[in-house]
Amino acid sequence: MNIYVGNLSFDASEDDVRQAFAAHGEVTSVNIITDRETGRPRGFGFVEMASEEEGKKAISALNETDIGGRTVNVNEARPRAPRSGGGGGGGGGGGGRRDW
Repeated sequence: MNIYVGNLSFDASEDDVRQAFAAHGEVTSVNIITDRETGRPRGFGFVEMASEEEGKKAISALNETDIGGRTVNVNEARPRAPRSGGGGGGGGGGGGRRDW
């Protein structure tokens, strides 16, 4: 089960989060999200629990509790929304010589 952990302290480590959740079941992974440019934590992350039962137990036990000095929001992670293809740029063209 994938669990969202929000309002994490910027000082909270993956080990801090893992310890908090391990008290409620087997933690298979912890991922604290960091800013692409600065590498600093963004204040949220995801915890993967081995079973749905353990995940639900951890959510109810840890939501609105203190991890790393801040009261965290813990709930089941929603599937990621599909990203728009974006990016591209069209336009362009032009150039070439102009003889007047």
